[in-house]
Amino acid sequence: MAAIGNNNINAKLVLLGDMGAGKSSLVLRFVKGQFLEFQESTIGAAFFSQTLALNDATVKFEIWDTAGQERYHSLAPMYYRGAAAAIIVYDITSTESFERAKKWVQELQKQGNPNMVTALAGNKADLEDKRKEGCTYAEENGLFFMETSAKTATNVNDMFYEIARRLPRALPAQNPTGMVLADKPPERLQTSSCCA
Repeated sequence: MAAIGNNNINAKLVLLGDMGAGKSSLVLRFVKGQFLEFQESTIGAAFFSQTLALNDATVKFEIWDTAGQERYHSLAPMYYRGAAAAIIVYDITSTESFERAKKWVQELQKQGNPNMVTALAGNKADLEDKRKEGCTYAEENGLFFMETSAKTATNVNDMFYEIARRLPRALPAQNPTGMVLADKPPERLQTSSCCA
């Protein structure tokens, strides 16, 4: 969930997707500005944090990069439980990766936080001549969509900033013992030329 105080937001964000889709590469590019041509597979999950400054708030992401191997799938709910945001990553050159991403979307829709900001990232946009379609699926399922490339840094930071902008903001609670998170209707963002 997103914890809010004095325009500071702490938000748990989880990356889900198939092995080899580039989840770790996206996070490494976002957090450290680095890309490794040969990234070792994640075992279980890896943790990162990164802070973003928006006009009206500071957002600190607590990022859980989950392993994509099927044998670790049963651990995923432990990471997405209580998450304020999720990025489902797939390799735009792989139909199998895209199909697996659809299964992650379905799982989050059934078991995840109903107010979760969910993004579908078609990664490896630098290989666009081998693209499979994801934009239409994202629109049909209420996700926002961006094609990214951890290798070239295309849209990597933009995706995290857009998630931060879409996080619910705190409103004064009717019950003075807590805060109520209110969803803002997401603004339509042109995130990829394939959605045009």
